[in-house]
Amino acid sequence: MTDTGPRAALAGLLPELRAFARFLCGSRIEADDLVQEALARTLRSLDERAEPVEDLRAWCLAVIRNIFHEQLRARKREMARLRDAVPEEPPPPPQETPGQMRDLARALAGLPPLLREAVILVGAQGLSHAEAARVCNVPVGTMKARVSRARTQLAAALGRVTL
Repeated sequence: MTDTGPRAALAGLLPELRAFARFLCGSRIEADDLVQEALARTLRSLDERAEPVEDLRAWCLAVIRNIFHEQLRARKREMARLRDAVPEEPPPPPQETPGQMRDLARALAGLPPLLREAVILVGAQGLSHAEAARVCNVPVGTMKARVSRARTQLAAALGRVTL
């Protein structure tokens, strides 16, 4: 018997979920941990829900986004505690790396998290502005503005006029 329900659909979404998490985290290991936590929460929620999820893809992307931001806030709190305990050292100078993909990855990593997730959802994941807005629980206009600001900052970081 083949499972055609939400669990099977989740399995089909795994590559896309991992890619989105990787863009957010910048690390395969952290991305895999993020996806694992998101799948655990999603499966738990699916078991508890009386009604089916309307758009499982958008819902899973939103779960990943929410967990990422929870973890980001927790890290910021921890960093503030550590900063108070240890004197601050200047960051090492950035190292130049060959290739446009590395430059783009670095430029993406330099974006604020809200702008990075917006440009990844729309640019890399192929979501419409409306779909990305639903994932992030913001108005469509806010999503369009975030994508525009992200593209402007990326263009500046990469030394290009437009993206």
